[in-house]
Amino acid sequence: MAYLARKILLLSFTFPALVGCGYSQEEWDQKVRENESLRNQLAAQRQAHTKCEQDFATALQEVDDLKTKLRERGISLDNLSASLEQQNKALEEYRRRAEQLDQIRKRFDLLRSKLQKLTQLGLKVEVRDNRMLIQLPGDVLFDSGRDKLKKDGEDILRQVAEVVRNDADLASRVFQVAGHTDSKPLVGGAFRDNWGLSAMRARSVLVFLTGSTESGGGGLNTKNWSAAGYAETHPVESNDTDEGRQRNRRVELVVLPNVEEMLNLNSLAQP
Repeated sequence: MAYLARKILLLSFTFPALVGCGYSQEEWDQKVRENESLRNQLAAQRQAHTKCEQDFATALQEVDDLKTKLRERGISLDNLSASLEQQNKALEEYRRRAEQLDQIRKRFDLLRSKLQKLTQLGLKVEVRDNRMLIQLPGDVLFDSGRDKLKKDGEDILRQVAEVVRNDADLASRVFQVAGHTDSKPLVGGAFRDNWGLSAMRARSVLVFLTGSTESGGGGLNTKNWSAAGYAETHPVESNDTDEGRQRNRRVELVVLPNVEEMLNLNSLAQP
């Protein structure tokens, strides 16, 4: 724009010289047209410059108005920057945890695939109450009201112990033997009640699994095993039918999760 102004000024001083030097009317008209064109260009640039200044001023005002509105709502740009940084940190933490979860999922899938071998023995492997467990039918293991293992029960437990013992990962896991009964009350006798019966049945299974292979036991590490009796407090079916009560009379080998696996295994168990 300054260049055009200087050129117009130069032409203004040039016109008298052109006249005095005897230039033709055509040359004079040509210079007049050039001067007019330059004036028009200068005016257009000045108008555009003015428009840019106005737009810039409007934009500054809009920014100030936005800052005012944010302050009225208790929001500052500094806080927004801090919040963005916190969100980035949270996102990074989420990614890290997602990677950890993926590793846990892979270990969980591997554990489940190993335990699936036990389904070939007719046993049920499932996830319940955030624990993976192997369900053993109580009526196969024991006679009614007894805690002494039947021969068929010992045969099944021996096969279970062999699967666990021959896999280094399974053998190093921590298990709990959980005894369960139906809701029919047990009165008197050696066990006194269902609590006593379920606890002693769990003990019988534990003793057999951790007994030496030379004596016919399972040969599993005693340090990795414990036992507990739950009586009728954790039914898997209704106790209103014979079939439901039969399912509730059971012993479960519960795989206890380690620290890294203290999460919702039920979500991982979904297909």
